[in-house]
Amino acid sequence: MQVHSTGRTVRITSISYNYDYRSLEEISEIVDKEGGKGVDLIILPEACAGLDMEPETLDGITISTMARLAKKHNTYIVCPIYRKDANIKRINSAVLLDRQGETVFIYDKVYPYWGELELVPPTEIGLEAPVYDADFGCIGMATCFDANFPEVWKRLADQGAEIVVWPSAYSAGTTLQAHAINNNFYIVTSTLWSDCTVFDVNGKEILYEKSEGINISHITLDLDRGIYHENFNMEKRDKLLKDYAGSIEQELHMEREQWFILKSTRDGVKTRELAKSYGMEELRDYKNRSRLEIDRMRGWKFAKKTM
Repeated sequence: MQVHSTGRTVRITSISYNYDYRSLEEISEIVDKEGGKGVDLIILPEACAGLDMEPETLDGITISTMARLAKKHNTYIVCPIYRKDANIKRINSAVLLDRQGETVFIYDKVYPYWGELELVPPTEIGLEAPVYDADFGCIGMATCFDANFPEVWKRLADQGAEIVVWPSAYSAGTTLQAHAINNNFYIVTSTLWSDCTVFDVNGKEILYEKSEGINISHITLDLDRGIYHENFNMEKRDKLLKDYAGSIEQELHMEREQWFILKSTRDGVKTRELAKSYGMEELRDYKNRSRLEIDRMRGWKFAKKTM
């Protein structure tokens, strides 16, 4: 399915399957076939080789196999595994391989599920939620049980994430929608529930696909679409749309929320960059600046104060 095809696009394939795990050979055959179609990012579900898999190093068979495919097809791959190294015995990691097959980014699950803490060895707890600047845009990751903790998603937004990949053992549904609404980034899932969900920057569910056995979803997203609040932006918006008539348009006006979305209608026109040059402030930047400035006037952070 193609969604929002004009602008700064990223082509994504999400591969999901159920708890009847596939062998690495079968998974790699699917990734090989999908990579051959020409995509920017392939996503696999949480602990893609099995929740009961033995922890592997980064040069183990799973990552090594996917690294070869990433390089072969010039694509990024998110490959979640239980990982180990010289210092840790088990950690639930989503590993990002770049177009050359190099490990460039690792997200360690910040909120492991309780059962993971009871494994032998137990799953270590991740400490950070970083982002990575891929050649198509800024990507962040969260995993499964992280869906229940807004602070993970807020941290990703604060670092500029434009798209958040969520490998998981379950589907989550509207729990994720709340994070897309509040943080204004895309969310794309790959699950052990044989389904894929995509949420837009305004929180709207723009794709849901589920299959028996293996589900393969194809998504094209435009990372240059910008979402803005009406406050302080309307005159600037009107001037931008007049000056770039035929190149930029207002795609959606959400009157109850007082939000609107701008997008490019011509290749090469950078909507968000141009809007910024006109003095427009994106929605999450506006909300964050408001929070920080009002907290400063108050003299303490509202969320930190003991009432």
